[in-house]
Amino acid sequence: MRSKERKEKFNLQQIIQKYFPDLSAEQIAKFDQLKDLYSFWNSQINVISRKDTESLYEKHVLHSLGIAKVLNFNQGTKILDVGTGGGFPGIPLAILFPACDFTLVDSIGKKIKVVNEIASSLGLINVTALQQRAEEMKSSFHFIVSRAVTDFPVFHKWVKTKFLKDNFNDLPNGILYLKGGDLEQEFGNLYSKVKIYELKDYFSEEFFETKKVVYYRG
Repeated sequence: MRSKERKEKFNLQQIIQKYFPDLSAEQIAKFDQLKDLYSFWNSQINVISRKDTESLYEKHVLHSLGIAKVLNFNQGTKILDVGTGGGFPGIPLAILFPACDFTLVDSIGKKIKVVNEIASSLGLINVTALQQRAEEMKSSFHFIVSRAVTDFPVFHKWVKTKFLKDNFNDLPNGILYLKGGDLEQEFGNLYSKVKIYELKDYFSEEFFETKKVVYYRG
């Protein structure tokens, strides 16, 4: 491997390990594989912006893991990722929490194909990926996560009946929504019911200056 490639590889690994220093060797290896896997699949099926491929670990992987800074999911937690696209935030979270069950859904079949291929390549047996709309889901979950697939009131209507009753995490079951910008106008009368976590409080990179995790109790 050329020195420039080796340096880039090292830096990409470090941006995750800097904030999650207790990763196992197996988890580090899986995170390390993401760049090559997404580069390959994105060249065939465009699931993330092509200009974002070089900043995959910051803008997609670490951003997804912002949810883990808000809540450390306990073993056996069932999580639904709505509008997962190419597998965010579900794939990085599934690597970080191998004892939790993740269901990743998207209405676009080619994106689910990529998710299934990447999950298979990584050996993620805790991931199920389905071509399905959130409002059509019959199953229930402890937490529902997403990266701003639509305005929050619309999203809330899709998922508000899909929560399990048993609570065993540090937060009651609910929605963990990755979102940026000014939220008060978008959230309307739901704004007073959410708790907002600023990702700049956890990550020092400039990208996270306006990024947030919004928690809404289910």
